[in-house]
Amino acid sequence: MTGNIGEFEMNRLLPSLAALAASLVAPTAMAGPLEDLRARTPEQEVIYFVLPDRFENGDPSNDAGGLKGGKLVTGFDPADKAFYHGGDLKGLTARLGYIQNLGATAIWVGPIFRNKPVQGPKGNESAGYHGYWITDFTHVDPHFGTDADFKALVDAAHARGLKVYMDIIANHTADVIQYREGSGEGYPYRSKADYPFSRKGGVGGAPINPGFAGDSDASAANWAKMTVPSFAYTPYVPKGEERVKVPAWLNDPIYYHNRGNTDWKGESAQYGDFVGLDDLATENPRVVEGMIAIYGDWIDKYGVDGFRIDTAKHVNPEFWRAFVPAIKARAAAKGIPNFHIFGEVMSGDYDPALLASWTRNAALPGVLDFAFMHAVLKAAGGGSSEELARLPDDDGLYEGGARAAMQLPTFLGNHDAGRAAMFLKAANPAMSADELLKRDELAHAMLLTLRGVPTIYYGDEQGFAGAGGDQLSRQDMFASKVAIYNGEALVGTAKTTKTESFDPAHPLYQLIAQLSALRVKTPALTEGRSVTRAASEKPGLVAVSRFDPKTGREVLLAFNTSTAPVSAQVAVDPASLAFETLAGTACAATASAPGSVRVELPPLGFAVCAAKP
Repeated sequence: MTGNIGEFEMNRLLPSLAALAASLVAPTAMAGPLEDLRARTPEQEVIYFVLPDRFENGDPSNDAGGLKGGKLVTGFDPADKAFYHGGDLKGLTARLGYIQNLGATAIWVGPIFRNKPVQGPKGNESAGYHGYWITDFTHVDPHFGTDADFKALVDAAHARGLKVYMDIIANHTADVIQYREGSGEGYPYRSKADYPFSRKGGVGGAPINPGFAGDSDASAANWAKMTVPSFAYTPYVPKGEERVKVPAWLNDPIYYHNRGNTDWKGESAQYGDFVGLDDLATENPRVVEGMIAIYGDWIDKYGVDGFRIDTAKHVNPEFWRAFVPAIKARAAAKGIPNFHIFGEVMSGDYDPALLASWTRNAALPGVLDFAFMHAVLKAAGGGSSEELARLPDDDGLYEGGARAAMQLPTFLGNHDAGRAAMFLKAANPAMSADELLKRDELAHAMLLTLRGVPTIYYGDEQGFAGAGGDQLSRQDMFASKVAIYNGEALVGTAKTTKTESFDPAHPLYQLIAQLSALRVKTPALTEGRSVTRAASEKPGLVAVSRFDPKTGREVLLAFNTSTAPVSAQVAVDPASLAFETLAGTACAATASAPGSVRVELPPLGFAVCAAKP
């Protein structure tokens, strides 16, 4: 490893040192910082999202997850973007200082549960390094370390004032169940109309499950009559995998939909398998009860602070209406009153109405704000800012309105969609490296000052870009051996991922750190209502005012999405007569007249202007 080895080793020791310190201090003295952390509401956080496998390798002895053999057995191949690279929980713990100095207050950790190491058809296998192919929901995957390592991570994070959010899955498990009909991934979806629960293998088949009133009846008595899972396909568990899932009840095909692969549309989006992943029958009260027990135990054992829910929109809303209150109650009983829950409701059309519907119909407290991502990248990329300008009005669609929308995690890119820099480059393929950096900085300035809970995707602060989503956007922070990653130009630096990427001097790291610190100490930026002041179909001025919820003090945010300077009058509250510059370009010291202030910005510049009392 290259870089600050001394600092790395010191950070590695922090959990042990923290435990030693705790043993020397009275419990009442240690309660304060944790109480302060738990008193923070979700909108007061800045989240850093990390995939443990791609962040830091703190213990090479667990690279193969305790397995013996080649990559198709262990899942480990640091030169293949589709396999484990060696990052683990000890490595993440050792780098908490790097994350904290960036300004993050919460860490969203990709799934750390035991996964099926390798799956996929012959010749197209890949590994579960991402964590979404779970077999054992109760323990840490050995590739990432041990349960004790996760406890050490949570404790060390809490000692620094950092919350820890777990990435969880209730929609599916790893691909274990197979079907007698067909082979491989070639199982087309079989609908409830053509293959009802009451017949074996289709409408004309033999009667099964007598008295079962359908999956809309959530009573235990009704589901006790569901005894045969062969209504669409004939499911079976391959020899040797009969007990691979934990808890044990997950091994019974009766708790799955068994209708073949989803085509991502209509009914199949809820009932179909994700490219073979075993789709749980989340309508079944046994599944509801089981998932609440599984994830409640993680709260009880480790004191985690929130859940990001994978594939939330592929689960029936009734499940979430039962799950969320139960989990919040479990957290409250553990002394965690502000447990943050948000779901993934991914949609290609970035429709705020669809996102909002899941906060109403499913009662999810929050969802990842894909509409925000699309609107900001479109504006920062030099396109229309009208979608961005409309967001304050669209926030009324969410359950709880604009106030509740402040809990929505906002982001510029992620491990599925791709990175912000990639989207910005795609919108302007011929732009210079300097322009790309400025547009990337502009997008992050919007992310860290507009409403919502800013979520930084690991590596964005080091200029990672990539060429697409999924595996192409999951680069290594430690020195990478993946040729396609190492061949990519990074934003804001001449370095590549061939060497480690933990540079606090990187311009994006510096900007994010500055604006994160400003955000957490400025109530208008965490909890203030938003009023759009300026926007356009063409590149140019975007302006939004936010207001301190207690004092009413105005903070004007101004962004220039064009490559030419901007000078314009912007409406403000008539009481805002004098301004100070909090970040970016210098603001006008005084209003031009009550209700109007002059804004002058350089190309792709921004300004954060606070009205003086």
